[in-house]
Amino acid sequence: MANDDTPTSGFKIYRAKDAQELMATGAMTIEPISEVQRSGLRKMVEAGYLEGDEVKVLVDIPGFSLTHAWLKKSYPLMLHTHDSDCLYYVVAGSLKIGTEELGERDSFFVPANVPYTYKPGPDGVEVLEFRHSGTFNFVNLAKGAAYFERAAEIVAANASDWKVATPPSVKA
Repeated sequence: MANDDTPTSGFKIYRAKDAQELMATGAMTIEPISEVQRSGLRKMVEAGYLEGDEVKVLVDIPGFSLTHAWLKKSYPLMLHTHDSDCLYYVVAGSLKIGTEELGERDSFFVPANVPYTYKPGPDGVEVLEFRHSGTFNFVNLAKGAAYFERAAEIVAANASDWKVATPPSVKA
């Protein structure tokens, strides 16, 4: 039962240890970006951007997916959209979205194609992402060389801490 991946088989258990990295699953496609965005992202990656988050797909069955994302403190999440609705649930840590500060057990809903970003709190944030689709896109809406320069500075200032960071759920 627990080893059968056929969703029609009924009850199924999904284990965190079996979760795959989001980008390895092919669940998220990145839409084409401008040369300014490409250059800026390159600088961010060179500064350590990939150390700032851990995103794993916990469940992916027809019509439903569940992803766990850990964004570490000061991680510069770019303004973006996805082509599917998403319900976010804060597991641990905190975040700021717009003027609202959210903490453990708070949630927020982002409809498809609505631009958004959020800032992880001082201990970072862990969220669960619930979608009715196993695949979705990422449209980067961050603009301007100045944005990417500042983001690369933030990354450089935090990358070494990110490498040894502990998820807020472990600290709790």
